Amino acid sequence: MAGGGDRRVVGTLHLLLVVAALPLVIQGVSRGAADWTQEKNYHKPAILNSSSLWQVAEGTSIFEMWKNDLQPLLIERYPGSPGSYAARQHIMKRIQRLQADWVLEVDTFLSQTPYGYRSFSNIISTLNPTAKRHLVLACHYDSKYFPHWGNRVFVGATDSAVPCAMMLELARALDKRLLSLKNVSDSRPDLSLQLIFFDGEEAFLHWSPQDSLYGSRHLASKMASTPHPPGARNTNQLHGMDLLVLLDLIGALNPTFLNFFPNSARWFVRLQTIEYYKRNFYLNLRDLSLIQDDHIPFLRKGVPVLHLISSPFPEVWHTMDDDEENLDETTIDNLNKIIQVFVLEYLHL
Repeated sequence: MAGGGDRRVVGTLHLLLVVAALPLVIQGVSRGAADWTQEKNYHKPAILNSSSLWQVAEGTSIFEMWKNDLQPLLIERYPGSPGSYAARQHIMKRIQRLQADWVLEVDTFLSQTPYGYRSFSNIISTLNPTAKRHLVLACHYDSKYFPHWGNRVFVGATDSAVPCAMMLELARALDKRLLSLKNVSDSRPDLSLQLIFFDGEEAFLHWSPQDSLYGSRHLASKMASTPHPPGARNTNQLHGMDLLVLLDLIGALNPTFLNFFPNSARWFVRLQTIEYYKRNFYLNLRDLSLIQDDHIPFLRKGVPVLHLISSPFPEVWHTMDDDEENLDETTIDNLNKIIQVFVLEYLHL
């Protein structure tokens, strides 16, 4: 593979072995941690009726997403490039124009790479940051660095311009409903939504613990050392992550998604149930391999993870053909609706 930057699939594990390997508690939790840190383990969705499902389907637009969110991101955008800056500005401007009161943070840092020190910038967008718990959707917005091939550049459509556009479309389509998350009330749980766009997921040369996952490694460590809620002594921002839903390699025809982690299996099954009403593709559930991706630094610190990544990887993965022409609109539209329903149900909206 040119560039040698493939994600490494490490050891096929039986489901029971995966359970044994998972952290039981988030790092830094003391026995005296507040009860709210355990609420994620008992949280249940508020199931939408058929009328609400229809409203979601009518409220999202694949054509609007394609024009306003996806096409502007189909550029070369490896960390530190002009395209990376343009992509970051696009994401932030699209969020800032919404009615919901998103609080934007840019987490910029320097890290050593095979090409010397480079600057990286994660984007964190949060509704009601003071809420104790957040459902987190995440993806990476960088593209892998490849030398130009004639007039072609690597734009990483499935990897991961489409997931970025899907998250932006979710924020747009659910904007009015998300307004209600601005304040916590007696009638609404202390729960909100966070979107994270990681920088530097891709390796510059060869995938390794040092040359990969730059943004997620940095942010996981930063969040682990940041008290949450503000002023807390025994809990940090990782405790506030109910569930990290990571989107990657999405947009090709007929994807299969696997359940990787038993402690989030009930949420994967909920996705399957939502999909059942669509009947367009199936989220397959079986024994599997662990894929190295941006969830790993958080998983190792005990955060529950739902990893939505196409398996096997799309045929165009890490080739110049991972472009707009090889995307499937119907697949993306279906996933938009399924994930939007999932978010509304999780947040009781």
